[in-house]
Amino acid sequence: MAEKILITGGAGFIGSNLTDELIKSHQVIIVDNLSTGQRKNLNSQAKFYQIDIRDPKISKIFEKEKPKIVFHLAAQINVRKSVENPIRDAEINILGSLNLLENCKKFGIKKIIFTSTGGAIYGESNIIPTPETYSAWPLSPYGIAKFAIEKYLNYYYKSFGLSYIALRLANVYGPRQNAEGEAGVVAIFCNRILKEQRPTIFGDGKQTRDFIFVEDVVEAAILALNKDKIGIFNVGMGRETSINEIFQKLRQLTGKEIEAVYAPAKKGDVRRSCLNYFEIKNEFGWEPKHTLEQGLTKTLESIIKKSLRKH
Repeated sequence: MAEKILITGGAGFIGSNLTDELIKSHQVIIVDNLSTGQRKNLNSQAKFYQIDIRDPKISKIFEKEKPKIVFHLAAQINVRKSVENPIRDAEINILGSLNLLENCKKFGIKKIIFTSTGGAIYGESNIIPTPETYSAWPLSPYGIAKFAIEKYLNYYYKSFGLSYIALRLANVYGPRQNAEGEAGVVAIFCNRILKEQRPTIFGDGKQTRDFIFVEDVVEAAILALNKDKIGIFNVGMGRETSINEIFQKLRQLTGKEIEAVYAPAKKGDVRRSCLNYFEIKNEFGWEPKHTLEQGLTKTLESIIKKSLRKH
């Protein structure tokens, strides 16, 4: 009998892609408050509970469903919103996660796999690509909250034997990413370019990110489930790409001659971000399979398909 898995944020971008893979070999329970996740992303074979991770009633789901593994993806994921309202960010990302961890402890969960951030945790790193051993000095409340949960995970492991893996994700993009400004420059650019609208680039566009395709992230998460390891692992391409470069690639792939609008840089955004993934390659045998061009092409194809279904 396959182990039962609970996924928080399973109606979201990464969570729904992960569910689609896990459902092939496991029973999956999804917990999502649908604040940013979407009902249409839900896999019909998964059992769904619409509930916030901060809600004390979540313990009834643990009691009833008896999952053995938890994937924790539910979060307030917008760096800029965390800067505007750090208290709300902490309520969701710290207190919500602690509510989950307390239930993991109470109901004897074997392992929790947490999606942390590689893009926002290191701050302005002077080692590029940045390894996990680099001191984390996040520049946003969002990054600080993710870092705090990594420390709590270690505490629950040392004190109560709750196994964990924290995956520090680079900038994930791909099908189902929300283009409504919550996050994800690729989704926003794709959406605007295909509608022949000018996208906005904040700052000079020379800031870099490490863009990783969602299918590669899902593969890393499933390896984390199956490996008997504890700790923190970067998940990225190990390659810097500027925002201007992303925009130019998407223009080329779509054949749209659109110009970007430039606006002032946003607070909390780092200048350069790129992850060293040697550790996960060494321990899990993982490395990214999709080039940036392949990932962007698949993303555009999925958006075009979706828009054709609507019409």
